Amino acid sequence: MQPAFPPAAQYYERGTPAYRRVSFALFLAGYATFSLLYCVQPMLPAFADHFGVSPAESSLALSLSTGALAIAIFGAAAVSEGFGRRALMGFGVAAAAVLNLLTAVCDNWHLLLVIRALEGFVLGGVPAVAMAYLAEEISPKGLAQAMGLYVTGNAFGGMSGRVITGFIAEYFSWRPALGVLGLIGLLAAIGFWLLLPPSRNFVRRPGFDPLYHAKAWAGHLRNPALLSLFAIGFLSMGAFVTIYNYAGFHLMAAPYNLNQTQIGLMFTVYMFGMASSSLAGSIADRWGRWRVMTVGLVIALSGIMLGSLAGLWSALAGVSLLTFGFFIAHTIASGWVGRLAQHSKGHASSLYLLAYYLGSSIVGSVGGWFWSHGGWGAVVGLTGVMIATALGLAVLLRRLAR
Repeated sequence: MQPAFPPAAQYYERGTPAYRRVSFALFLAGYATFSLLYCVQPMLPAFADHFGVSPAESSLALSLSTGALAIAIFGAAAVSEGFGRRALMGFGVAAAAVLNLLTAVCDNWHLLLVIRALEGFVLGGVPAVAMAYLAEEISPKGLAQAMGLYVTGNAFGGMSGRVITGFIAEYFSWRPALGVLGLIGLLAAIGFWLLLPPSRNFVRRPGFDPLYHAKAWAGHLRNPALLSLFAIGFLSMGAFVTIYNYAGFHLMAAPYNLNQTQIGLMFTVYMFGMASSSLAGSIADRWGRWRVMTVGLVIALSGIMLGSLAGLWSALAGVSLLTFGFFIAHTIASGWVGRLAQHSKGHASSLYLLAYYLGSSIVGSVGGWFWSHGGWGAVVGLTGVMIATALGLAVLLRRLAR
């Protein structure tokens, strides 16, 4: 079995200039990935109007990208074993930015969908490999904080990508909105290349050995602690996305009657996620991963329960608490995968993210059935049970991780 590190691993220690460069470079990668991925969401009505397609068809501009991302993530670790962590991440961000610029000048709907699918596919090389790079290069004592800054970049990108393009599209059109995000992505890619140092503890595996990769994935799937983390990622992300999917429908109905602009502003609560990601990374190295992740899940569950109460402010406060707690749990879980995996850390990260995005797509769709048949109360019940189950797995994980 391939060893995780060379005999004498050289880590980047917290507080050093190199540690700060790595952390900020991965922040830029996370920001670019999720701003480019989600920037089309506010413009789906504009796509429907411009290309003469239905709302369901216009949503393919986003769903094809996220679907391709999930597929690419699973194989990204295998490719990075021979291609290199830094090279794969840099190529993914730069290529996605260029593809986003192409969508800004595309005037054929089906071609635009192909470009968006390709954009999601090339971005798949970033999330799994970023986690593996941090686990290999950052000192264990500073890993949680570095992972927290990376997840903060994800949250900030997901929020600002929606907000920036929505604002520009409202006053100009969707074309300059996508063009601006493409240029921002290119600047982030340049900053990433300039800041991130080459891997020091990564051992390249030339060629492609399917048996090696199959054994690496199978080995991680036999690890009960890692399986618990994968399940926590599936359940927490599934609950988080389901609440966001149907909170808009809930708040647009009586007695709230919010308009589309007001619903869009709901995404600004992602700022709570950005704050909690950095906080979780900072305190986990002192308080312990298990305690911090458990607190995050309890906060998320409290937010879901609060959101079930009548009243606009309780609904908004509930979504805010859910966001705050979810990003704490995700930050700790994603970093913990790299610590628990004794070998082939990129493969372990890819399995975690596969479960994470499957939770988003599967539960997000299943939640529609609950919404149709039981309304907001059924959605709250489904997501509450999921977070409670994740909390039970976290309690089990404390013993397994020892």
